[in-house]
Amino acid sequence: MRVLGIETSCDETAASVVALEAGQAPRILSSTVLSQIEEHAAFGGVVPEIAARAHVEALDGIVEAALEDSGVSLDDIDAVAATAGPGLVGGLIVGLMTAKAIAAASGKPLIAINHLEGHALTARLTDGLDFPYLLLLVSGGHTQIVLVRGVGDYQRWATTIDDALGEAFDKTAKMLGLPYPGGPNVEKAAATGDATRFVFPRPMKGSAQPDFSFSGLKTSVRQAATAVAPLSDQDVADICASFQAAVTDTLADRVRRALDRFRKEFPQSNQPALVVAGGVAANKQIRAKLEQLCADNGFTFTAPPMALCSDNAAMIAWAGIERLRANLVEPDAFDFVPRSRWPLDSVSTPVVGSGRRGAKA
Repeated sequence: MRVLGIETSCDETAASVVALEAGQAPRILSSTVLSQIEEHAAFGGVVPEIAARAHVEALDGIVEAALEDSGVSLDDIDAVAATAGPGLVGGLIVGLMTAKAIAAASGKPLIAINHLEGHALTARLTDGLDFPYLLLLVSGGHTQIVLVRGVGDYQRWATTIDDALGEAFDKTAKMLGLPYPGGPNVEKAAATGDATRFVFPRPMKGSAQPDFSFSGLKTSVRQAATAVAPLSDQDVADICASFQAAVTDTLADRVRRALDRFRKEFPQSNQPALVVAGGVAANKQIRAKLEQLCADNGFTFTAPPMALCSDNAAMIAWAGIERLRANLVEPDAFDFVPRSRWPLDSVSTPVVGSGRRGAKA
């Protein structure tokens, strides 16, 4: 199988070709990603209209580059997979409509992919992980713990009741005058900071249900920054280090409860695993803390390579292959309408924000 993947859910324009041959490990034949960081940096965050326009201008060339780098042509492709949600609807329209056009012109099947499913299945692309396993998804738009039982079979165990963790990183950076994107710059500043100088809250730590909350932590950061203003470089570094320590402790506490639940529900699992995916999974301190937590609790820790933590099309192409193998390709995919909200688990009652467009989380 060879699948062309297209990803345009936020501020990366990406295309990739992934191959799976009998008896062999999957291979990423190409992965082309064009970041829009420079276009959005002046605004301190992603501007949806600018993102959609940039996707329109770049996507055709990105797809051509991905095909050329892979060494295969459209004739060699078995299907076209594209992110159809969740995300910024303007970008989703660009990517999905382009995929529909390519699939229709080449006579290939079209697979509409949930962006979150791409993250959820990446560990099977990179590490060949078996079902079931736990997923901690930490990105700019989502913070969730999900039980991954199979392709298309997901159960949300926890979610954020306010901000996503990536959003909290970005807003903290903006409050401290750090450039966009916030996550990498907060981590960089924290490396020279004193994590004990500011005592920030660990939201929901100790609660039985492993949900997340970061709004109060963000407020505490603002209050600390206001109290010591004007901020020196060392003040910024200390606040970042203290914030990152609070986030890391909170994640470890929440995840520990999920690991305990997994043990109880799957006592027969000989090698239980935790997968950490999403842009925030690139944070080295968070990865180290969770890796140690897994080691202490008898879990295998798995995280994608750094290049596959942020949005990319290889995970979308791989999700397409997984759905092809599982015979889960919708026959009416050409009628699929992009969805700005599209939870992986459509059964569990939303914790927050459900409306006409669907559940937020």
